[in-house]
Amino acid sequence: QVQLVESGGGLVQAGGSLSLSCAASGLTFSSYRMGWFRQAPGKEREFVAAISRTGASTYYADSVKGRFTISRDNAKNTVYLQMNSLKPEDTAVYYCAADLLRTPSLPGWDVSYDYWGQGTQVTVSS
Repeated sequence: QVQLVESGGGLVQAGGSLSLSCAASGLTFSSYRMGWFRQAPGKEREFVAAISRTGASTYYADSVKGRFTISRDNAKNTVYLQMNSLKPEDTAVYYCAADLLRTPSLPGWDVSYDYWGQGTQVTVSS
């Protein structure tokens, strides 16, 4: 049974930092491209960042580029999202997702991801 479990969310003031983790189990972690998505109240889910199977390539939404950093540790089956210079508009539930890449796809295509975590709330106060 595949499980993706996010942690590290919370309440932070604007300008602050948070570090999210996503621990994966029940899958061959290094075979999956990993992504982070978020969904704010009343809005559609949006792509945040993704990282290739080896970690050699990373991808970011324009809205977080230069502020967020995605990384992974295949030995620990964990993907991370370091979030700096947080803004109130970053407030959302953050989800990690795993894509086996059975077919070629863009990192931001949420429909291509096979497994999803339950999400962790990030709230940025102004």
